[in-house]
Amino acid sequence: MTNEDTGPAALRETYLRYLECLNRQAWSELGEFVRDDAVHNGRAFGLKGYCEMLIKDYEDSPDLYFSASLVVCEPPMIAARLEFRCSPRGVFLGLPVNGRTISFAEHVTYEFEGSKIVKVWWLRW
Repeated sequence: MTNEDTGPAALRETYLRYLECLNRQAWSELGEFVRDDAVHNGRAFGLKGYCEMLIKDYEDSPDLYFSASLVVCEPPMIAARLEFRCSPRGVFLGLPVNGRTISFAEHVTYEFEGSKIVKVWWLRW
């Protein structure tokens, strides 16, 4: 995405491609969407930490799928409601789920610089 392509429609399309990357578990492509110095919930995480977090999420819930039920885009920000239905192994958010299917949502806000995420904040319900 070039500087002139950073309008709401282009940024929204980039975000949806990012979610597709996550759902395919295409970790080698994650750097196309996340900056090397990305910050997650106020912590310097970097691309490496971000990728490690996502890999662990999929190890804990192999059927994890990112589904955006709402995306609001006002460049350079995106806010989204992500809905999940998955079967985490073991404990999830302090509850002994042990493979049972659960549903939950995350409210996520992203700050982009060009086509890459530089900051992300989320609240999980």
